[in-house]
Amino acid sequence: MGHDLHAEAFVRTHTRPAAVPYVPEIRLCLAHAGEEHDETHGETHGELYEIWERAGGLPFWAYPWAGGQALARHVLDHPETVRGRTVLDLATGSGLVAVAAALAGAALVVANDVDPYALAAVRLNAAANGVAVRVLGGDLLDGAPPQEVVLAGDVFYERPLALRVAPFLARAAGEVLTGVPDRACSYLPEGVFEPVGVHEVPTLLEDAPRKRTTIYRLYGQ
Repeated sequence: MGHDLHAEAFVRTHTRPAAVPYVPEIRLCLAHAGEEHDETHGETHGELYEIWERAGGLPFWAYPWAGGQALARHVLDHPETVRGRTVLDLATGSGLVAVAAALAGAALVVANDVDPYALAAVRLNAAANGVAVRVLGGDLLDGAPPQEVVLAGDVFYERPLALRVAPFLARAAGEVLTGVPDRACSYLPEGVFEPVGVHEVPTLLEDAPRKRTTIYRLYGQ
């Protein structure tokens, strides 16, 4: 419990509550919240590196990444995707997608990440949005998710992770959705997913102020 409180204090210290740009219904603890992207890009990177150094790992939990924003928007716009169903938000980061699923009426939302600071951020962000989310730490990728819906925002950005995530998602018992931004390097496997929606998402820490992001569903569902 002491470690949990330390992690929550760390998240509070390095973030501020703010509306998510593409999903303004949801407020998260975000680094560099509320600033103009084009005027502060260098400052944003400086803040990222500072948190990274202090946390000992890249703070995915402190920023609203394009894949997660698009997937959260999709879930809120199509609540029937999760309503009354059990949901796993894989590599949850800030918990944005998990919070969206809970707001959309999911019966149970499990938010998973290997980063204890991410789990702390999820607890804070769920409480701030008045929803219940169950946090689950650890690496799940050698197993098979039993939930009725698996949501995975932005998990195909590097090859080693993609090579483990793709088989894990293929073993899912239920529906699988993922958000994939257009980037020079994307490791989404071919012939496995079908597109179900496209979004233009405002971003930080990318090579453009907006990213075309596609929502994909695993074939055969």
